[in-house]
Amino acid sequence: MRTTVELSDDLIAALHAIAVKKGYRGYSRVMEEAAKQYLRDHEKKELSLSVLMKMRGSWNAEEAAETKKRLEEIRKNWRA
Repeated sequence: MRTTVELSDDLIAALHAIAVKKGYRGYSRVMEEAAKQYLRDHEKKELSLSVLMKMRGSWNAEEAAETKKRLEEIRKNWRA
C-alpha cells in the first residue's frame, strides 16, 4: 500500500544511503523494515510495562524500604 510521509531531506538521504548499501532500488523497504522494528520494540516495551504494573504493590512498605536501602549501598560502593 502506498502512503505519503513527510521527512526531512537529511533523513531521506540517510534512507537512500541505507537502501543503496542493501542493494534496494528505493528506500520503501528500508522504511518498512524500520516501521516493523519500531512496532516490535514498542510491543516489547508495552509488555514489560504491563508486567511491572501487575507487580505494583507486591512488596510491603518494609520490604520496599529495605530493598531501597540495599540498592543505595550498592550504588555507593559501585566502581565507576
